[in-house]
Amino acid sequence: MADRPQGWSDAEALAESVIRETGGRVVLALPLGIGKPNTLVNAIYRRARADRSVSLTIFTALTLNPPEGRSVLERRFIEPVAERLFADHAPLDYAADMRRGDTPDNIEVREFFLAAGQWLGVPAAQQNHVSANYTDVLRYILDSDVNVVGQLVAGKQEIDERKFSLGSNPDITLPLLQARRDGRAAFRFVAEVNGEMPWMGRDAEIDAAEFDDVLRDGEGFALFGIPKGPVSLADHAAGIHAARLVPDGGTLQIGIGSIGDAVANALILRHRDNARFREIVARLGPADDREDLYHDGPFEEGIYAASEMLVEGLLRLIRAGVIRREVDGCLVHSAFFVGSRAYQAELRDLSRSERDLIGMTDVGFVNGAATDLERKRRERPGARFINKAMMATLTGAAVSDGLENGQVVSGVGGQFDFVQQAFALPDARSVLMLDATRQTSKGAESNILWSYGHQTVPRQMRDIVVTEYGVADMRGRTDARVIGEMLSVADARFQDDLVRQAKAASKLPSDFRLPVAWRRNTPATLAEALGPAAEAGLLPTYPFGTEYTEAEQALLPALAELKRSSGSPARLARLVWRGLRRGRPDSDAEAALARMGLSNPAGLKERLWRHAIHGALDRPEPSAPGPG
Repeated sequence: MADRPQGWSDAEALAESVIRETGGRVVLALPLGIGKPNTLVNAIYRRARADRSVSLTIFTALTLNPPEGRSVLERRFIEPVAERLFADHAPLDYAADMRRGDTPDNIEVREFFLAAGQWLGVPAAQQNHVSANYTDVLRYILDSDVNVVGQLVAGKQEIDERKFSLGSNPDITLPLLQARRDGRAAFRFVAEVNGEMPWMGRDAEIDAAEFDDVLRDGEGFALFGIPKGPVSLADHAAGIHAARLVPDGGTLQIGIGSIGDAVANALILRHRDNARFREIVARLGPADDREDLYHDGPFEEGIYAASEMLVEGLLRLIRAGVIRREVDGCLVHSAFFVGSRAYQAELRDLSRSERDLIGMTDVGFVNGAATDLERKRRERPGARFINKAMMATLTGAAVSDGLENGQVVSGVGGQFDFVQQAFALPDARSVLMLDATRQTSKGAESNILWSYGHQTVPRQMRDIVVTEYGVADMRGRTDARVIGEMLSVADARFQDDLVRQAKAASKLPSDFRLPVAWRRNTPATLAEALGPAAEAGLLPTYPFGTEYTEAEQALLPALAELKRSSGSPARLARLVWRGLRRGRPDSDAEAALARMGLSNPAGLKERLWRHAIHGALDRPEPSAPGPG
C-alpha cells in the first residue's frame, strides 16, 4: 500500500500498461454518468480497436455524449448548443462507434441504464443492455470478474495530499473497494484527476493508497452538463399534487428532469408562500383533506432527503429551508449526481460546512431495503419516494424503462429499489409521476392504458400514481377501486374507452358511471386553473434557470410540435398555413427563425420550414423566476 498510487502523465502509456498486466483481457468497470475517466477510457478503447487480439468488456451505465441531430432542422438547433456547452468536453469514442454500428467484435459495452430514449434502435446498446436494479449492479460486476476499475476524481485535494474525492460517484465504487479489501475481488483501481469534478466529502473522500494508478493528463476535460429543460403547466400541476403528499418531518426522494424541478418548485412554494400554494390547490379541484395522505402546511420541522441522485432541486430545497432535518449530520444522502454546468460549478463552490451536510455514499445505503433496514425505519419516517414513469395500466402496473417490443428506453435503475423500500418502511409511500397523455404524430394519446406488454413495477406493488389531474391512491385497494382511482387521474378524452375495456374484462360493475368531476380532466381546464399562478410567476417554465438562449427557449416547443406534425401532411399543412396567416414575424419570432438559419430561406423547402416554425411558435410573456 505504501507504494500506491503510481503517477502517470500519459493516458496512452497507462492504457498500454493496463492491457499488458491483464494479458489482453480487460474487464473494465466504470461509474455511471460523469464519473467516467474519459481520457483513459478512450486510450484503452483505441488500443483495443487497433489490436483485435485484445478483449475489452466495459460495464457501465448512463453514457453521456454530446447530442447529435438526426434531421437537418435538429442539427441546426443542436449544433450551436453543443458547441457552446460541449466544446471542451472529451466525448467517449465507444459511444460514437456504437451509434454508427461500428464497434469491433473484440469489444463489448454492457450498460444497466441508458440515457433515456437516446439508444432506441441501436443494436449494440439494445442487445448488450443488462436489466438490473441499481442495488444489484455490484454483484453483476463482481460476477463478470472485473479486473480494472476506472474513476474520475476531484482534482483539488483539500484535506491532504494523501486523499482523493470520488466526487459524483461513490455509488458502486465504495462497495467495490470493500469487496477488494474482503478478498472477493481483485482489480486495478485507476483514478483520472479532473479539475472540474466537485470535491465531495464524508464517505466520498478516500485515501490515495486505495488507487493503484493516478492519471494527470493535462488539465482534464469539461464535465458533461445536461441543459435544464422546460417545465410545462402539466408538470407544475403534478408537482403541486405531489408536494401535498410530503409530510413535515418526513423523508424525500426525487429525480432529475421537469417533474423533479416541478416538485421542488412546489415544495418551496408551499413553504415560503403557503397561502398562494393553498389557492392553487383549491383551483385544481375539490379539496381532499385526508390527514393520512395530504399535507398542505409549511415545513416547521423540515424534511431529510435520501435520494439516489443529488439533483439541483434538492440543493434549492436546502437553501429554501425545506430540507433541514439532519440524519447523522447530513441533510441529504445521495449516491451520484449529474446536472447542468452551472449546477456543477455551484457544487464546486460549496463551503466546507455546506458540503459536510451532503453525504455522498454507497447506493445500497440510499436505495436498498435490505441494508440497515432497522436504522432506516428510525431515520426515514414519512418517506415519499417520487419517481417518473412513462405509462401505467388501469390496474396499477407502471411502465418506466422499456417498450412492449423489448426495446429499452432507459433502465430500471433505482425505481424498483425505492418501491421495495416504500413497502419495507412503516409509513413510506412510493409515488410514481405520470403525464396523463403524450403527443404523437396522431395527436394526443393516453399514457394510462388498459394493458401493456411490458412492466417495470408490477401491479401487486401499486401504491400512488400522480398525474396533472390528481392523485390515485391504490395501496391495498381492490382492483375495481384501483381502476376508479386511475380513471380519476386520466385525461377525460380517454376515460370512456378505458371504462369500456374494464367492463369487458368484468373489472367494473356494468352500471358504473364516470363522476362528473372526472370529466374536467382536460388541458383547457388545467390551463384555466393554473393561469393566475403562471401569470404571477409562481410556475415558471425554467424554475432554476436554463442554459438555453431566449430564442432557443421559444424554439424548443415549436420544433417539438413540428416534429410531431411531420408524420401527418394535414397537421404540417395547418402549421404552414398558420405561419402564413400570421404575416410578418415580430422581433422575437424573427430572432428564433434567424437562430435556425431561416431569415432568408433558400428554396421551397426552407420557405416551408420558415412558415411551419413561425406557425408553431407560441410566444407567451417570459415567466418570472419561481419561489426558489
